[in-house]
Amino acid sequence: MKALTLIFVILIALLQYPLWLGKGSWLRVWDLNRQVALQQEKNTTLKARNGTLEAEVRDLKSGKAAIEERARSELGMIKQDEVFYQVIDQALPEALPPPPVNPSSTTKP
Repeated sequence: MKALTLIFVILIALLQYPLWLGKGSWLRVWDLNRQVALQQEKNTTLKARNGTLEAEVRDLKSGKAAIEERARSELGMIKQDEVFYQVIDQALPEALPPPPVNPSSTTKP
């Protein structure tokens, strides 16, 4: 009887091995599901970026406003007969403090 029980325990252990540690084990399935979820998040981010780029390409192909905006911001170009003012942010120079008053030089009445 003990030998039969031992045989059944060994047989059950052999049947459980592929389920837990084999090629299609639960751990492998869990890891693949995690990788799929990460890839889906990346795909969502990339789809949003691609949508933005598609809109920009459509804008550049169809109208002059987007081209003009790019020329102004990236290349620093201006239109003909247009006046360009460049504002430079600088700290204003500090005013010099008034000269110290010498008490000996004041006149006494």
